[in-house]
Amino acid sequence: MKALFMITGRGMGGDAVMGLNIAQILSSRGFECEFALDRTAPGILFKKRNIKWHKMLIPQAGGHAATKSSLFKAALKALKATWEGYKLIREVKPDIVVGVIGGGAVIGCLSAKLARVPAVGISNTPTDARICRILNPTIMLPESGFFKIKNMKNVYSSYSPIDPKITMGNHDNALKRMPPSFNEDFPTILFSSGSSLFELMAKAAKKISETDIKANIIVIGHPLKERYEKYLQSPRIINLGYIDWVPDLYSLVDLAVLSDDGVMIHEAIACKLPIIALKGVKYGRYHNMASVFPGAVVESDFNNLEDTLKRALEMKDEMKEKASSYSEKVIKAGERIANIILKVAMGEI
Repeated sequence: MKALFMITGRGMGGDAVMGLNIAQILSSRGFECEFALDRTAPGILFKKRNIKWHKMLIPQAGGHAATKSSLFKAALKALKATWEGYKLIREVKPDIVVGVIGGGAVIGCLSAKLARVPAVGISNTPTDARICRILNPTIMLPESGFFKIKNMKNVYSSYSPIDPKITMGNHDNALKRMPPSFNEDFPTILFSSGSSLFELMAKAAKKISETDIKANIIVIGHPLKERYEKYLQSPRIINLGYIDWVPDLYSLVDLAVLSDDGVMIHEAIACKLPIIALKGVKYGRYHNMASVFPGAVVESDFNNLEDTLKRALEMKDEMKEKASSYSEKVIKAGERIANIILKVAMGEI
């Protein structure tokens, strides 16, 4: 069988990771998987894995931060994008279309409906949640307002799909990559907003570097704007930039300060790490991930981050134990999603 994934974003962040993780499981079950990204996407993750992709229009409205104006503009582009998606489906001839997040989910479900091909939407924004569940079976991730809602037609809930290999990092390999300033006697705190480094996360690392907290402060991600680099000039900050050895790094981390969304929080939970979810990092979005993983994730505003971090370091053993209680379910999320996609492709849903 063949699956065509339509994925929103730039092909280098969480949306791409989720699509590739699901495809990896489907491939192990005999599926041939092909991918479509927006024609402007650099597709760094796909390039690193030598995966080719189709180019088409996949508009974005801004996710949870969408405005009436951005939604209107995306809606206008959606007409053209749906037609492009329809033509791509006719060319690829998939047995099922998987629309991944935001515009990818909406266009995937719309174009599949037009082409009369089964589809599954992977949803975590208000717009894709509203649209996709009307068209096709839709899997609601924790950021979606429909997560854990029961007995709703076409709606299924799941944690975000991660690659179980994320838990198999090598501590010694990570140590070898650390600069001389790394102190093994100190706890290690990771600051990250995903593949892209947002300004507030860079400011957060700078803020903590100026406190009396004794810790290794590690920052990863490619700055969205070059000027964000100025926040990372402290000798206390280990700025690793965009890396492809995150599993090894996780094995070195004692506590993670992450943006309040998606894949990295799930990866850290799978690795049984305590987490501080820093609110407002990405365009003011708020997903309340602390309610998804109570006890393992605590929230913080930028202004009270120092106090929250000090408390979390004191409680890290208890937080780690709570993270451990969610870990197995998160690791199995990809299999759950793949099972639903398979059943839809087989006409069983």
